[in-house]
Amino acid sequence: MWNRQRTGKELADPADVSLEHKSVQRWNLPDGWVISRRPARPALVSEADFIAAQGISAARGPAPGGRLTAPRKRCYLLAGLLVRGGCGRRMESAWSNGKPAYRCRHGRTTASRRGPGQPGNAYIREDRILPHLPALHLQLTGPAARQRRRRTRRGLDIRYQASPEDVIGYLREHQITLIFNPAAGTLDAGTDAAPQTITLTAS
Repeated sequence: MWNRQRTGKELADPADVSLEHKSVQRWNLPDGWVISRRPARPALVSEADFIAAQGISAARGPAPGGRLTAPRKRCYLLAGLLVRGGCGRRMESAWSNGKPAYRCRHGRTTASRRGPGQPGNAYIREDRILPHLPALHLQLTGPAARQRRRRTRRGLDIRYQASPEDVIGYLREHQITLIFNPAAGTLDAGTDAAPQTITLTAS
């Protein structure tokens, strides 16, 4: 059987049109399916074995709980905030080995051939960036943030440290992008007049 599905394109995040498109599979109408009148190639298993396997699967019944669970929603905390240094392209969200990541496939998302001076692909996992955000926040906010303190449940007065989620909210509120330099393994943030740089640890 052929032509049951087709590949289309849609926005990776409808709420952020600056992100690139992703490929999606769409079903074609049955009258457009192409079905061969005879097997196009030798079967991997016999028809009898296939029917027997389907019977075993049906006998097991539904998954525990009596219903199918919805796939876990993928969350990209840094979506729209990362820009690749050198080419200036906004990095797109991508799922890598069960974890959120970001990539720049310069020259690999179009039919045109990549020029000799254009950079290659770049990838960075989200969990390599998040631990460094509190330190970056201290650099961006200056001495006032270093003097800020909070009281614990035991009544201890300790220095306040922003969480990665707090820092991400700060970056979005102030429209600050993070510039990732894959060659140096660094992350830059801030204005042109006062850029701040941190070095990412190896994975």
